[in-house]
Amino acid sequence: MNNDQLWQAVLGEIELSLSKANFTTWFKNTFINSTEDNKVVICVPNTFTKAWLEKKYHEQIAKALNNVSEQEIKEIIYKVETKKPSNTENLLNSVKRVEKETENSQDVPETKSNEPLIINQFGLNSKYTFENFIVGKGNELAHAACQAVASNPGKAYNPLFIYGGVGLGKTHLLQAIGHEIGKRTNKVMYVTCEKFTNDYIQSVKSGQAKTFKEKYRNADLLLIDDIQFMAGKDGTQEEFFHTFNELHQTDKQIIITSDRPPKSIPALEKRLISRFEWGMITDVVQPDIETRVAILDSKCREKNYSLDSDVLYFVANNVQNNIRELEGALNRLIAFHEFNNTTPTIDSVKGILNNLITSAKSKSLTSKNIIEAVSEYFDIDSKDIIGKSRKKELVYPRQITMFLMRQESNTSYPTIGQELGGRDHTTAMHAFNKIQKEKKENEKIDQDIESIKQKLKSIC
Repeated sequence: MNNDQLWQAVLGEIELSLSKANFTTWFKNTFINSTEDNKVVICVPNTFTKAWLEKKYHEQIAKALNNVSEQEIKEIIYKVETKKPSNTENLLNSVKRVEKETENSQDVPETKSNEPLIINQFGLNSKYTFENFIVGKGNELAHAACQAVASNPGKAYNPLFIYGGVGLGKTHLLQAIGHEIGKRTNKVMYVTCEKFTNDYIQSVKSGQAKTFKEKYRNADLLLIDDIQFMAGKDGTQEEFFHTFNELHQTDKQIIITSDRPPKSIPALEKRLISRFEWGMITDVVQPDIETRVAILDSKCREKNYSLDSDVLYFVANNVQNNIRELEGALNRLIAFHEFNNTTPTIDSVKGILNNLITSAKSKSLTSKNIIEAVSEYFDIDSKDIIGKSRKKELVYPRQITMFLMRQESNTSYPTIGQELGGRDHTTAMHAFNKIQKEKKENEKIDQDIESIKQKLKSIC
């Protein structure tokens, strides 16, 4: 076997044990550069993929290599390098490019293809690109889905619905798609839900409904951030429903973000929920320790600033809620040490981030916090959670409340029962065990709990 055949055989073995999203995320654009003296050099597209393969998949790769290779592989080296096309590929690409240019020149007499696109012409942040996005366990599926959409808009997943808590990267992924598709079309529309609502209200007031419709329905790509704010706004929902239909029927890509899955958005029309579920729904969750360290390392390189690994791990261990908070902590410690012309150490960083760390540890959830978060999430009155009613639409939120009181604030079962209308402690115990078991089997329950936890973090 040559190197390409060997690597394809290895990938064939690895693919059997990974999800499609994981396999695409970590093994796309990888190849074997050389196999000499029982040593294999594997090339990867970037440093983060290199680090991830070395740490997470090295054993699998080594096992697969030894299974399919005719020689014993004793050493594997990972190297950042992109594959250079062969002479044949170069020739084919040149022919295709000439054919495309000829075709375009016949269809469009005056082409403007040589005019560069202004990167922020769509209102996108120039930093929010795929190259600057750190992939980890909590966002790898969302990242893979976004890349698929960027490569094949209107076909892969339409609509794509991304949900998760504050500061976890939803807007970054949304705008990264905008940047990619914006290289091929100037009909990219990025707006927050608030902007869409305000534009609609203004169009009604000024009698410019036609202008509003043309603005949104002529887009090749519509990006809507924080769709949950459309809840309860009947007129806006009606207009968005028709805009959605118009775009979807003509294979135009729609991407939406929210702080929760569609079915959990209160006062959102069922016909909109149904349409959001036509495509793909994916979440982003709190980053794990490895991802937080990788994010800090990436931000340091952006700022051309060096931090020892023990300092990186200290910050990542103590700032866990979201990426924005993590970057804020990094900015604070860099500013301090640059101003004082000193080198960061764990002791100095402790002092600088002391208030942040102390406040994070001192904030304790109360029963009232949890009841309020659950009642707001399910759009019910907090009095109904405490009340005696056994209606189905109240029993589930009440059991979730009991589960969170036990798990998040370590409240005793008798106290939980007392807090929720004087119930017996066995009721609280049953609720906790029931939800703990069902969340492992029911993705919807797990999603609800994670969304409420994110809400609790913002409350506290």
